[in-house]
Amino acid sequence: MEKLNYATLEQMNFGEYLLKEAPEKVLQFGEGNFLRAFVDYFFDLMNEKAGFNGKVCVTQPIAQGLAGMINEQEGLYTLFLRGSENGEKVNKKRVISSISRCLNPYEDFESLMKMAEKEELRFIVSNTTEAGIAFDPSCKKDDAPPASFPGKLTAFLYRRFSNKLPGFIILSCELIDHNGDELKKCVHRYIDLWKLGDGFAKWVDEQNIFCSTLVDRIVPGYPRNEAEAICKELGYQDNLIDTGEVFGFWVIEGPQSIKDELPFEKAGLPIIVVDDVTPYKQRKVRILNGAHTSFIMAAYLSGQDIVRDCMKDEVIHGFMNKTLYDEVIPTLDLPKDDLMQFAADVTERFANPFVDHQLLSISLNSASKWKARCMPSLLEYAKRNGGALAPCLTFSFAAFLTFYHNGKEKGEACLIAKRGEDTYQIKDDDWVLDFFYDHKDDEPAVLAKAVIDNEKMWDDSLKSLSGFTEEVIRYLGLISEKGMYEAMRTVIQ
Repeated sequence: MEKLNYATLEQMNFGEYLLKEAPEKVLQFGEGNFLRAFVDYFFDLMNEKAGFNGKVCVTQPIAQGLAGMINEQEGLYTLFLRGSENGEKVNKKRVISSISRCLNPYEDFESLMKMAEKEELRFIVSNTTEAGIAFDPSCKKDDAPPASFPGKLTAFLYRRFSNKLPGFIILSCELIDHNGDELKKCVHRYIDLWKLGDGFAKWVDEQNIFCSTLVDRIVPGYPRNEAEAICKELGYQDNLIDTGEVFGFWVIEGPQSIKDELPFEKAGLPIIVVDDVTPYKQRKVRILNGAHTSFIMAAYLSGQDIVRDCMKDEVIHGFMNKTLYDEVIPTLDLPKDDLMQFAADVTERFANPFVDHQLLSISLNSASKWKARCMPSLLEYAKRNGGALAPCLTFSFAAFLTFYHNGKEKGEACLIAKRGEDTYQIKDDDWVLDFFYDHKDDEPAVLAKAVIDNEKMWDDSLKSLSGFTEEVIRYLGLISEKGMYEAMRTVIQ
């Protein structure tokens, strides 16, 4: 088969939207599956539906990357968005033509720096993983390139400043809190380290907008097991096929003037500009991630293995719904309609027929996940309800204890536990595993008190919550008496 490129599509009389030539208006640090299924997809739709007329020039943030493959295909790739919409199975295909090329600064750093001299360049996007926004003091001004992403960005901005050109709207997509603010802090540390001057520091502050953003789309990426069959059906060889869920949402923290330059509203895209991204981050963590963490351990011990099947079970799905609608949503301050719609979307996302999301993979590091995702809702519920305990969230803690307490043997960086005749691995930080192993022979009441009193796990938040220890002990007794599944049923009745 011919490799995917513009000539191949022309020979096929490809009748769908393509943008072959346009100015490079966006520089993107990162060329992986997520950005191509999310940001580059949105720019592609803005080109088609809103006349943005801009290409994305991509650059590898690390030495190993996809530059060669992307350039062989002239930036083109096929994206499949898969999932459920209104209860219907969806599998949308689109050839994305928003990318112009991919640079490898480790082979040719000057090609990246030359981009700073392009007057039409206006946006910088990044997703360099959670570890990407970090200050590395070993980076030097004359490194070609500096090892860290903020180091590369500082050098790039300095070239722009030296050419007396205006700054950028910088959209940081890394999965850390206040990603744009943290990136800006790193840039200023390099300005100080490299002695680049007050004039440049002032230009960075006044001419550039560092936006913190929240991104939300599950992207399984390259469909390795299906790729050969997909290419045969497409009629061309595409080594960059990407897959993502249908749901997508991008929240950008910044001035409303951004909308004058990014025509996402005209294109009908799920992108909003807000003064503070925090409530949307809270919504995602407490509803989407909190739903996962609140039910997956109880569901696993009830015999389930993947999230999609849990959505077909009336008890487990009922437990999740009661948790979200009765206990989590009432603790959040966004408009109720928005929260209800987001929760409804979560159910469709969890039921995605194309994604086999393993419960055990979600259970990784459940101690810290329960603290970040579920504990804030539990505490806020008590605060807003005169000290009352949220039944499902309290039960989910008892399920967490049961799941971990089953770990009676030490494995390699895990505890080995049993579910019936099957074994499963509990994976968490070493100190968490050591703690549960030390308490593996405790009676339920002793275990509950020991865990709840562990301030390294929960600060003093749980032990100071009136009646919580006693209620967890009661639920542990219910689980022991009825089994996990019937105990869940009892809680929601």
